[in-house]
Amino acid sequence: MQCFARMLSGAFCLGLVSPAVMAQDMVAVGGFEIDRTEVTIGAFREFIEATGAVTAAEKAGGGEVYAAGWVQQPGWTWRTPFGRPATDQEPTVHVTFDEAQAYCAWRGKRLPTDAEWMEAAYTERRTSPPAPFETGQTYPYPTGKTPEGANCLQDCGATPALDHSAVLRRGVGHAPAGTTRAGVNGLYDMGANAWEWTDNGPGRQKTTRGGSWWYGAQQMHRDHSATKPADTAVVYIGFRCAKDS
Repeated sequence: MQCFARMLSGAFCLGLVSPAVMAQDMVAVGGFEIDRTEVTIGAFREFIEATGAVTAAEKAGGGEVYAAGWVQQPGWTWRTPFGRPATDQEPTVHVTFDEAQAYCAWRGKRLPTDAEWMEAAYTERRTSPPAPFETGQTYPYPTGKTPEGANCLQDCGATPALDHSAVLRRGVGHAPAGTTRAGVNGLYDMGANAWEWTDNGPGRQKTTRGGSWWYGAQQMHRDHSATKPADTAVVYIGFRCAKDS
């Protein structure tokens, strides 16, 4: 817990990180690297077990979902995002901006800046990308010219989403990380699946990017932006980490 508290104040606790974890798969985009997938429950569990941290959603008895307004759901936390046992490959949600930031620091990384996230999501930087991607091209969606292949609501085609519709008033839920179609820069789920926290600088209103399974393709588009209070912990928001190259 002391290490977790230090990370929230900006300090790193790298002594807890194993060499295997430090080699976690990342993609180089210009002068920085970014996680290929959203941070998974299995990866977040390592952080929790090492630091003894307890998330805000756990302390409150559950995170939130939007129904007829924001509704707290007892038992919905990063461990059980829809109130049921989850697999280690599912994305970590129900975490605040500070908790995401602390996790990344523990991994020897940080949250991507908003500008970094946008570049990685929409502008192809690989020198020899597979078709249909082209080096230097900026796309309207993280999946390319169309939203096809993402896990969004109705607009993106078939997805490998896990079916939690029985406990939801809208949509199905997220897909395991890395199981949708790879997009720009070979990244997964930069569009839809879960919103992702980005670091937009000072202030407690933080940007989230990419949309989620709760929305259609509009929220995936590069022209769409949204912000949320940094202490928000809901079923739609996850994150990934970045670091300088």
